[in-house]
Amino acid sequence: MKIVLDTSVVVAALMSRNGAANALLLYLFERDQKINVISNTLAVEIEAVLKRSSTKEKCGNLNDQEINRFIDDLCLISDHQKINFLWRPFLRDPSDDMVLETAFNAGADAIITYNLKDFANVEERLRIKVMIPKDLLRQIGGTL
Repeated sequence: MKIVLDTSVVVAALMSRNGAANALLLYLFERDQKINVISNTLAVEIEAVLKRSSTKEKCGNLNDQEINRFIDDLCLISDHQKINFLWRPFLRDPSDDMVLETAFNAGADAIITYNLKDFANVEERLRIKVMIPKDLLRQIGGTL
């Protein structure tokens, strides 16, 4: 199985240690096998969102060095995908298009997001599942 994490899931994972997003991230960090896929553009997007002062505050006042280390670690546990074809514009939000491009080019099975409506029609048109972290955890046998 290959998955792509939307930025919303990464932010939620860092905001709360009790949620499904955090449990999923821990699951990914503890695995020997890489199932997450990331692209350069997606990594830069996640970093930019995490470095916003409002996001830093919600995530326990992380500093830039901690965010940089987290992004490095996220890249280490992920397969890297080069983007060979751009879908833009396919979705309403250009940052969501980055997630979709990564998933499509990697042949990913699923996009994991809290913004299901932002990825409307992806499953039926491109055969990439769109699900929330809790549903993926149930599917792969992870625990909350």
